[in-house]
This record gives sequence, structure tokens and C-alpha cells, in this order.
Amino acid sequence: MAAISIRLPEELEARLSHESDLEGKPRSEVAREAIAEYLARREKERFMAQLAAAAKALAANPAAVAESLEIANDFDSIDEGLDAIIESDRAAGIDPNQKWWK
Repeated sequence: MAAISIRLPEELEARLSHESDLEGKPRSEVAREAIAEYLARREKERFMAQLAAAAKALAANPAAVAESLEIANDFDSIDEGLDAIIESDRAAGIDPNQKWWK
């Protein structure tokens, strides 16, 4: 494990020490957890921003919008077919929510 040294303002160091006491963990462990959570949150925020940008780009592309609507319509017909199968099973006394696998 790599070692680093950081300088903290007195108030932040006091809060870190207080949290360390409350958790019963060393300050370094509390700091590691906080850094890991911060980095995970930032990575998620960047990923979500990229996802939103990609969605906006697709929404601005008429060909992509048309293809999306076509796919959605395909799923609608599949969903209707599944609904018909479920109703058929219910009419035959089969509970579609019952697990048939073990």
C-alpha cells in the first residue's frame, strides 16, 4: 500500500478525528474510505454525463430516433404476444408467477 502525506485544515482534521473516534477506526482508514467514496462518486458522475451526452446526440439524429421507434414498436408486439400467453396460461389454471424451476 502506498503512503501519502496530506495537510488538512484544523477543522477538517478535527472532524476526521471525531469520525475516527465514533467509528472506532484509525483516521487513515476513515480517510481511505472517504477518498474511495469520493472517487467512485466522481467516476459515476462522469459516466452519467457521458451517457446523457450520448443520449442527446442520439435524440438529435433523426435516423437514430426512427430506429429507436421501430425497436420500441417491435417490443410492443412482443409484449402483446407475451400477455396473450400469460392469459392463456391463466385460463388453463397455470399461475404465471409460480416458479417452475428449482
